[in-house]
Amino acid sequence: MALPTGTLATGVTRLLTIMGSGETSPTMVKMHRQLLARLGPPPVPAVLLSTPFGFQMNAADVAAKAVEYFRESVNAEIEVADIRSSAEADTVRNETMLARLGEARYVFAGPGSPSYALRHWTGTVVPQLLADKLARGGVVTFASAAALTLGVATVPVYEIYKVGADPHWLEGLDLLAATGLHAAVIPHYNNAEGGNHDTRYCYLGEQRLAVMERELPEDAFVLGVDEHTAVVIDLDAGDATIAGLGVVTVRSDGRSTEIPAGSTVTISEIADVAAGRAPRADRQAPEGDRSDASQPSPVGDAEPQPSGSPLMESVRAHEEAFAAAVAARDVESAVRTILDLDGELQAWSRDTLQSDEMDRGRAALRSMVVRLGELAQVGARDPREVIGPFVEAVLGMRADARADRRWHDADVARDRLAQLGVEVRDSPDGTEWIVTGEAEGRPC
Repeated sequence: MALPTGTLATGVTRLLTIMGSGETSPTMVKMHRQLLARLGPPPVPAVLLSTPFGFQMNAADVAAKAVEYFRESVNAEIEVADIRSSAEADTVRNETMLARLGEARYVFAGPGSPSYALRHWTGTVVPQLLADKLARGGVVTFASAAALTLGVATVPVYEIYKVGADPHWLEGLDLLAATGLHAAVIPHYNNAEGGNHDTRYCYLGEQRLAVMERELPEDAFVLGVDEHTAVVIDLDAGDATIAGLGVVTVRSDGRSTEIPAGSTVTISEIADVAAGRAPRADRQAPEGDRSDASQPSPVGDAEPQPSGSPLMESVRAHEEAFAAAVAARDVESAVRTILDLDGELQAWSRDTLQSDEMDRGRAALRSMVVRLGELAQVGARDPREVIGPFVEAVLGMRADARADRRWHDADVARDRLAQLGVEVRDSPDGTEWIVTGEAEGRPC
């Protein structure tokens, strides 16, 4: 996707990017690269705000994986800014981190807890520093948990989904106000991890979201961003471009309108949709950089169809390719599939999202290795190719015996082949044989 080119007269870029998920996965590598490129030649001062996951015991590991992702996949360096509330932080260290944030032109934040992040950012200069990026120049890219803090209200997802708190909102940073939109941002909008229970809308489900929607401030709406999907809001061009694998949803009073990936709509059109006014046709992203897109699509009360995980879809595709290769006894293709899946898992290993998907992918890879070992034990060549010349020699002697009316000798030859796993079938058209024990014995 080629991003819009609107800038200030001074050439300063102002972009607010919201990612529904996948912020450190292969699906968002191109997006990060394009956003950084908008800020000029490298190196671009970039900062990872690690506060949202600062409470985790493995916070240092998560930060290190994100830094590695930017270095190895995005080809950019990014510093970590672990900013805490003054009550919990060393003053000198915190001021150093704030200075790092102030100097950055690219600010990125992702997984963790939105309520934890708000608790540490509220009452500090962090919200103002972020607002300054959008006012004076810079790119703010918030994803997953951090994205929840961008709007006028924030979903305390851990407290509601994990602890069982009553559905409620927290006051958000409302950085989205810089765009003129009065909304609550909900990433992971099409989440399907729940299987037989509803985890859409960042694990809220329809029942909770319907309750919470009524508690939003007047004229506020829900801006939902699907997983592995991004919306890039250009404050100077006054538009929003959707990229990735899903859609962006504008929901107001239970009424939803989807804006598909590949679309570019004006900010005022989003506001019109939220207010119930008919949307104009969207403007398409430049040729060659968009997926198939259509104009914003009202979906009414229909339930969005959750999409599968890109990683697990890739794993399943590799499993199918491997099974086909083994069935065809194509060892080279089987090995290539294993190596391709190993490379795919390596690319996803830098993702900071903590789930069981990597474990499931590795389990599939190990299963392939075991299956390949079993194939090596029995031999990859078709057994008919190996024993064919010997069987044909015995059948030749049997044919001679039958021609000489030596029926006993002919029967002995047939029975000996049967003992060795070869079934002989006589018919008016001639003699055929198969290797017994195969699901589908192909006559030879």
